[in-house]
Amino acid sequence: MHGHFFWITTRAAGSVCLVAATVSLCIGLLMSGRMIRSRPPRDLRIVHEALSLTALVALAIHALSLLADSFFRPSLLDITVPFVSGYKEPWMSIGIVGGWALAILGLSYYARGLIGPGRWRRLHRWTAGAWALGLIHSVGEGTDNHRMWFLAMSGFVAVAALALLIQRFSGTSQGSLTVR
Repeated sequence: MHGHFFWITTRAAGSVCLVAATVSLCIGLLMSGRMIRSRPPRDLRIVHEALSLTALVALAIHALSLLADSFFRPSLLDITVPFVSGYKEPWMSIGIVGGWALAILGLSYYARGLIGPGRWRRLHRWTAGAWALGLIHSVGEGTDNHRMWFLAMSGFVAVAALALLIQRFSGTSQGSLTVR
């Protein structure tokens, strides 16, 4: 296959990952921040989990398709270990750290029985930091970071998530929405 295919695949998967991770983060913040007065509906938890898994699959496609990029030509170490590649630093390393953190923190859901629910919730709060690293990586390194559609998409997802993060961690999120 032509190298252009892999470049397009990398870009598309990165964008899908960013959007899916953001919407999942927003749903998670709504559920955990007591912004919903009653217990969150099961459907909302299912959507949160599905979007999280979608983001992780898109992240894997984003990273693996880079291996076939005929311009960048990275090694497996270049895309998995921070500060190895030297390409567009520090943005590349920020993306690698954010990607690993997103994968570990997202998949920790399936280990919460082993680590305990309270410890898992404290650990899972760091997912917002992993998301922020992904956003910084995409704006700093992305080949579309100067295009209006990309800036609009990044701004939209950033504003929505940051507003919920501020509300969640400021302590003003108690019982804002009622779910019937």
